[in-house]
Amino acid sequence: MNKQLCKRYLVFILGVLINSFGIGFITKAALGTSPISSIPCVLSLKFRPTLGEFTFVMNMIFILLQVVLLRKKFQKIQFLQIVVNIIFSGFIDVSMFLLQAFTPATYLTKLFSLLLGCAILAFGIYLEVSANVLMVPGEGIVAAIATVTYKEFGSVKVCFDVTLMLTATLLSLLFFHQFQGIREGTVISAFIVGLIVKLYHKKLGFIKEYLCPQIKTVS
Repeated sequence: MNKQLCKRYLVFILGVLINSFGIGFITKAALGTSPISSIPCVLSLKFRPTLGEFTFVMNMIFILLQVVLLRKKFQKIQFLQIVVNIIFSGFIDVSMFLLQAFTPATYLTKLFSLLLGCAILAFGIYLEVSANVLMVPGEGIVAAIATVTYKEFGSVKVCFDVTLMLTATLLSLLFFHQFQGIREGTVISAFIVGLIVKLYHKKLGFIKEYLCPQIKTVS
């Protein structure tokens, strides 16, 4: 592995860790978690396994579905998503442990914490995308669905996130007869994280140029 590629993988892993911490931060804001974590969050409130453990199981299902959907088109390098999943899911629980004393009291501080968590999550996503080496399972399954349905990635991503949120909502109502683990913060994060990623892309384009000098960043 050459130095340039090694550097990109290191930045990708850093992005995964920041991504995990961002999810933990959003969850601790107590206004709901991110769409991708909504189902594991609701399940972790009802059953013994942790948010990170349920996230690991869900992402393994996503990886399996990619293999089933893409078949021969599934690139073997993407099996490294399993390693990514271990790091990502494990660090979610580490982040929740590190943030256990963090309990915003007022709605305003919760909202501010949510927005800060979204900014952290978006930065992690930006680093992952800029590294341009692997997909995380949540993006991999969306890409696989888009490939087999011949639909645009962004459109599939919106439908996928909405499906996750609706499923989490139904589980919450089934288990608790009220909203638990999914609230207005889930919807807010669904809308603004992508916008913040675009802002990072515009303002921090030098990071992608540094990692992938052969790819010209367009503002």
